[in-house]
Parts: sequence; C-alpha cells; structure tokens
Amino acid sequence: MERVEKFLKDANVYYLATMEGDQPRVRPFGTAHIFEGKLYIQTGKVKEVYKQIKENPKAEICACMKDQWLRVSGELMEDDRREARQSMLDDYPSLQSMYSADDGNTAVFYFRNATAVFSSFHAEPEVIKF
Repeated sequence: MERVEKFLKDANVYYLATMEGDQPRVRPFGTAHIFEGKLYIQTGKVKEVYKQIKENPKAEICACMKDQWLRVSGELMEDDRREARQSMLDDYPSLQSMYSADDGNTAVFYFRNATAVFSSFHAEPEVIKF
C-alpha cells in the first residue's frame, strides 16, 4: 500500500471516477494518505463527488507517470472521525486554507476491498490487493 501512496503522491494528480446515476463522472484529485493502515482520499461534503460516493461507494482512480500508470478500484468508505480528517490535513498543509477537521465540510474516505494494478507498455501488470 505504501508503494501505491508514493506513486499517487509522486504523480501529484490522479483521476477519480464515480457514478452519478448511470453517468460516469471523472475529475482530478490530489490527496492520498495512509492512516491506520488504510489508503485515504479527501473531499468536501458540499461537492457532488461526495454525494456520488455516498450513493454508490464503488470508485476507481487512475494516475500516470512517465510510461507507467496505476489504477486503484474498490469501495470508498467514509471515516467521520476527527483524527482521520486531521491526519489528512496534517499531511496536506495546503488544504488547511480551505478545510479544517471541524468545519463540517471536510470528508475523508478510505479504500475497502481495493485492487491496485501497476501497468506499463514494457512489463506485465502487477496487482496489489488491500
């Protein structure tokens, strides 16, 4: 899982896919954080993506770097504990100008039943489950 987090952080931007009814929605994200042995992402409760995840927790992210890409699929589960939100914000100080652990808007989700696949044009895919 640490390798997945490092790839996502090194890529700087990844794309999160969710569903809105029967319409896929994809948007750029930038948070990836390990807390208590789980891979977390962060968003705001006022955003459509938050509503989409709550309605259908199945999601996938994809990041590319040079000639390699990573896809992570699974279920996103909200962790509403203050310490989970604060841990994310501590790892991303730049978010603290927009979010706080106690603002009622900050939401963090962790991947459950996740499968990460590292791929490239030069090697067989490598699969990691967590």
